Amino acid sequence: MNNLAEFFHMGGYALYVWSAYGLATVVLGYNILAPLWRLRGLQRRLALRHAKNNGATP
Repeated sequence: MNNLAEFFHMGGYALYVWSAYGLATVVLGYNILAPLWRLRGLQRRLALRHAKNNGATP
């Protein structure tokens, strides 16, 4: 158990190390999700434009 506590303490640099890991995880997650959100919005706009041009309602 002591080794695990030492691992999470990181020799006194735990705050810096774990905040860096957290920030990296947030940035990587955003880099994965942002294009998906953008694609979904584009598909929605194209569907609305297609429905408008064909005289139908979505």
